[in-house]
Amino acid sequence: MDELWKTTLAGGKTTTVLIARGLPDLSHHLGEYGRNVMWVFDTHTAKFFKQLPPNNIVLESGETNKNINSLLRIMGSAADYGMARDSRFIGFGGGVVCDMAALAASLYMRGCRLTLVPTTLLCMCDATLGGKTAIDFQGNKNLIGSFYPADEVLVCTDTLRTLPDKEYHNGMGEILKHALLSPDTELYKFLLAHRSEILKRDQQIVEKMLELSLAVKRFYLEQDPTETKGIRQMLNLGHTFGHALESISHFGTFSHGECVAWGTCKALEAGMEAGVCDKGFGESGIKLFKLFGYDTDYRIGRGEWLEYREHIAHDKKKVDGKIRFVIPEKQGSCLLMPLAETMIQHLVIQQYS
Repeated sequence: MDELWKTTLAGGKTTTVLIARGLPDLSHHLGEYGRNVMWVFDTHTAKFFKQLPPNNIVLESGETNKNINSLLRIMGSAADYGMARDSRFIGFGGGVVCDMAALAASLYMRGCRLTLVPTTLLCMCDATLGGKTAIDFQGNKNLIGSFYPADEVLVCTDTLRTLPDKEYHNGMGEILKHALLSPDTELYKFLLAHRSEILKRDQQIVEKMLELSLAVKRFYLEQDPTETKGIRQMLNLGHTFGHALESISHFGTFSHGECVAWGTCKALEAGMEAGVCDKGFGESGIKLFKLFGYDTDYRIGRGEWLEYREHIAHDKKKVDGKIRFVIPEKQGSCLLMPLAETMIQHLVIQQYS
């Protein structure tokens, strides 16, 4: 395993990010933890093992299973296996598995050790770093959760070889978002220069892309680990628009990354309409998403508006009853600002002639 870097996050807790040089390297590292481990898989990631390690639970895959029942199953299994406070929870999977394993680890006996092994591109670039844990509740995305950074994040790009194209596309949405948030243009230029290799999943190029993407997230996390200074919230670019779309589609029609991509483009459009976003930056940002195959022009139907507005109202970035959207100004700079309902409608509802 090669250590990429260490970062200090919520509660002064240190997360070490390591890159595995193939599945055997990953397996050797994980094998060193012995038997005092609670393994969390889903039906997809359990297939990486010819024989599952002891003390495991295999959850059904998919966002619809990111709920309190699955969380209780993890903690119930940990209790049945006799796990203690010095035990280690290992989340081996995508964002759903890692978010739930982390939340369970934060609650079980008031906190156990935690290792996350992301197996999807989305999870590698987004869900595992930063300490946000969550489950969906009452139809709302990530409504119940905690801040609980992992001790380790182990990245192995070998797991991406069998990832379906839709899931790879899912992860790229967050990476493109990071390119706009970066304080410099290195990731943005890298994406443009290596688009073909990225889409073909060239291992060295993908590893470098992940390194640059994670560095952007780290930049914001270290300044504001628990999202109290209005800095970390910039990482939610596209999420207010996007989570509402994800929710009205009942986490099925569109992937999280597709919704974030769409939502980021809506935020860029809102910024240009409000006169706070540099037009050249806004237009080039939307073009970047189009280059990677995202439908930036999608609109919801008029009949979906009331449900969409209801989900917007449950967004966690609410202050004094007002929803604040992350609106880009220029490269690496965003504002938190409310938007008029008429503007939101204009941006998201299908217009009929």
